[in-house]
Amino acid sequence: MSFRSKTLRGGVEVLGEAPVVILSRPQMAENVGTAARAMLNFGVYELRLVAPAFGWPNAKALMAASGANEVLNRMEIFQDLPSALHDIQTLYATTARGRDLTKPVLEAEAAAQAAHQSIADGRRVAYLFGPERTGLENDEVALADAILTIPVNPYFPSLNLAQAVLLASYEWHRQRPDRPLVPSDDKTLPASKADVHRLHEALMVELDEVDFFKTAERRRTFALTIETMLERRSFTTSEIHLFRGIVKELVTGRRRREGAA
Repeated sequence: MSFRSKTLRGGVEVLGEAPVVILSRPQMAENVGTAARAMLNFGVYELRLVAPAFGWPNAKALMAASGANEVLNRMEIFQDLPSALHDIQTLYATTARGRDLTKPVLEAEAAAQAAHQSIADGRRVAYLFGPERTGLENDEVALADAILTIPVNPYFPSLNLAQAVLLASYEWHRQRPDRPLVPSDDKTLPASKADVHRLHEALMVELDEVDFFKTAERRRTFALTIETMLERRSFTTSEIHLFRGIVKELVTGRRRREGAA
């Protein structure tokens, strides 16, 4: 992905590509509209919804967007999160709650700086936001490379969905470099989040086959641990294919031996 020169879109100065904003299971159409408005304020244009709780098109969202039609017109809707991550290689999950998962935690400013470098390296970057009342689930956060947090009053850490989108977009726009960033020396691109998730699902199926987890509680705990391990490794696409081939051959060989016995 090449870095473009400075251009003006919608009155906002843009340098290069922008992150994708993904809203997982949004509950109120108005919040999608105000999130789109906040994105356009700071030159972020690509919005994806995962399993929204309302139909589309939606008049309430259009009214709340206050003219941010460029964002809503190109918006995509997906049935599940892995599908929305089909081309995403770097993912930041926004949450105000503490997590048991071993993930780097970045404030919005640091995440924006890292996002600019990832984009310069040719990666597609996304910010992931959870539903208004409950936020992201642990299995959604497990797909992320890092947790994006916004320092707020610890006694009242709750942010409106559009406010969180606005602050993340603002920091991305504020941290934009004056000139194109130099790509890092590492030329290998990680596999997409969807590819890593499919590997995780394949492993879980085979582990279930041999009753590896023993109990439902162990399965829930280990499923998050395994997915976090896979994400931390930053597999390339070819490595994912190799790993899945290894799993397939191990399973095929075991079944062949069982059949012979």
